[in-house]
Amino acid sequence: MKRRNFLGAAPAAMLAAGKDGIETEIVRVKLRHTWTTVMSSSDYRDTLHVRLTRDGITGRGEGAPIVRYHESAESARKAVESVRGFLGTADLRAFSKVLGEVFRRIDGEWAGKAAIDIAVMDWVGQKLGVPLYRYFGLDARDAPVTTFSIGIDTPEITRQKTREAAAYPVLKVKVGLETDEATIEAVRSVTKKPLRVDANEGWKSKEEALRKIKWLEAHGVEMIEQPMPAEMFEETRWLRGKVNIPVFADEACKHPSDIPKLAQAYDGVNIKLDKCGGVLEAYRMIQIARSLGMKVMLGCMISSSVTVTAAAHLSPLVDMADLDGNLLIANDPYRGVTVREGKLILPDGPGLGLRPA
Repeated sequence: MKRRNFLGAAPAAMLAAGKDGIETEIVRVKLRHTWTTVMSSSDYRDTLHVRLTRDGITGRGEGAPIVRYHESAESARKAVESVRGFLGTADLRAFSKVLGEVFRRIDGEWAGKAAIDIAVMDWVGQKLGVPLYRYFGLDARDAPVTTFSIGIDTPEITRQKTREAAAYPVLKVKVGLETDEATIEAVRSVTKKPLRVDANEGWKSKEEALRKIKWLEAHGVEMIEQPMPAEMFEETRWLRGKVNIPVFADEACKHPSDIPKLAQAYDGVNIKLDKCGGVLEAYRMIQIARSLGMKVMLGCMISSSVTVTAAAHLSPLVDMADLDGNLLIANDPYRGVTVREGKLILPDGPGLGLRPA
């Protein structure tokens, strides 16, 4: 099925179970505003959707690869296609074993593996007849407030975006360029809400990072993500001892094995399904971070409600959520997790609980 046919299909058909097997589709999600960070600027993102059908049940997954990790939607699709035969005959009830074998067979391509993991876990939840959060023994009422992200832009557009985010009680602002002060001043000219800031590795020295964060502290910023490049571990450890707000790892935090070392230089971690390979790996990372006394945020890439909803099912476990990737796009084909006065409202249907948009 071509991309335009997938997005133009009748919603009921999109959720209907087909023949047993696995389907992949690259879906272009269109942003409501041009999305600019230190790393890139774009009006759309291509994500990989996976539909896994067995026993009349279709599990849906999505991966949102980005160039930062040398992945693309096409490379993710090739990775999924490489295990088509295995998934076609695997016993999905033994999902831990199945996903372990998928990880063994696919080198890298974490967003592609996340798409498989999410589809499998959606299938499992539907097979058992329970929402995914119930499978993990969680209470949907414990889901946190999500931030709403403001990408880098001109002061005028930044003020416009901030006004449009009036319904969200906490904002996350992208920084990391020479325009940082102008960006924060534009936001502050519109709102006094708590702000969280993400530099996306934009500050290249510990002195610059320290100066910027001290300035941000004076403007009501309550935490900072990835102030310097991921490889600048010692510099970040130095920085952490000189600032008054928590420092979170984002690009430096990809897999469970990263976390013990990160605990020496960061106060918390931002876990994303697309970075680590899906729901089960994210759950493992949350437990490791908690055991080390770290704060935990669940984040996302720009994607549809498939990936964002999958992450949201784990959100009762974490301190902070930045699960707004689906809110930033104009053509989301599904509805799953919703937001009410900033709080994540988990769907109560089995599996992910997705519905047609």
